[in-house]
Amino acid sequence: MTDDELERALRDTFVRRVATPRPLAADPAGLALRRARRVGRRRTLTGLALAGVATVLVTTGIAQFGGPTGPDGTPAVVLGDPRGFSPSPLPTESAVAPPTAGPVRPELDLIVGSWLYTNGGERWELTGVSAVERAQRVPDHGGWLLTSAVTAAGRTLWWVPPDGRPPQVVLAGADAVAVAADGRRVAWRDGPEVFAAGMVAGQLLATTRAAAPPGAVPVGFAGDTVLIRQPDRGGFRVWHALVDDRLGAVKPDVLNVYGVRPDGLVAGQVSAGTPRRPCLAFLDPARDLATVRTGCGPEFATDGLGDVSADGRWLLVNGGRNTALLVDLGTLGSGGSAPRPAGPALTGVVAWTRSGGALHVDATGALVRVRPGEVAAGEQPFSSPVDGVAPGDRPVVVADTRP
Repeated sequence: MTDDELERALRDTFVRRVATPRPLAADPAGLALRRARRVGRRRTLTGLALAGVATVLVTTGIAQFGGPTGPDGTPAVVLGDPRGFSPSPLPTESAVAPPTAGPVRPELDLIVGSWLYTNGGERWELTGVSAVERAQRVPDHGGWLLTSAVTAAGRTLWWVPPDGRPPQVVLAGADAVAVAADGRRVAWRDGPEVFAAGMVAGQLLATTRAAAPPGAVPVGFAGDTVLIRQPDRGGFRVWHALVDDRLGAVKPDVLNVYGVRPDGLVAGQVSAGTPRRPCLAFLDPARDLATVRTGCGPEFATDGLGDVSADGRWLLVNGGRNTALLVDLGTLGSGGSAPRPAGPALTGVVAWTRSGGALHVDATGALVRVRPGEVAAGEQPFSSPVDGVAPGDRPVVVADTRP
């Protein structure tokens, strides 16, 4: 086989394995070929062997990390689909109207039961997926990432391809999983270590790792920095995963982190004031979450639920009286406008829409839409049941992509 024939065969293998409609941000085929060519100039036979190994690894799509969990040394976390990859018939997809929720119009994708409904009127069957807790769109029409709730087997992360193929397992058996708001990075805990990797077309790339104390888990990202929560409300720390194989110093006064503003600062909650009480704060991830500004207004819940709008102005968070509060972060610490009541309390993920509103699911499983302009004018959001939700089940709002 000539070099040109080998190159075409290897690239064809990658194309069939990834099957994405847009060019990959990284070119794993080109990387493998460049490495093989360098070795091939010294020893042609070795170069061919390396190319063959690369082809086998990508074709199988399975790799394993983590410490032994049994006598046979089987790792706990599986990267890739543990069932192996094989061509499957396309799942049911059809043009349908998204589920309605009375006067609350779902402006984002929704997961109801075993179906993913897009706000564009498509429906995808989530074959093999269950107990979804969080869902995130992937940028550039790259599909969806779904994270399961905690089970006896740990957490699972699925990638739903945008071309109609069935969902694929990206991680299985992880202690914790965090997906960046831009859908391009993933962090997880396995045994005594935490890991971080880039995400391209359902593949984890450039994985890094660091030792972590027992119970410390990744909960989000601030740029390329991983936010790590300590166990037993012991504070937070950061991990600069691209440049350091060690976690940063613990900040015990940081109680929660909610999201990242466009200026890179993290909106969080700290213990401050006299006497000490939960206050909102801007935290600098470049300085181990050093406090930049605080605001100690009304009583805030310490459950960690909440999120920051894409423009960084608004924070939707729980108050201390079983209700949500809308906070104008532009006036934090300046004695400006006070947080306003914003309808039913948060019970899970908050997803901000491109029109500037927020959607979440309340304790009854109904959908709540919060529009900052209306709340600032004194109007109260209300909840509305979602059609098609089985008794005891809850819909999942899919977070949109962010820059």
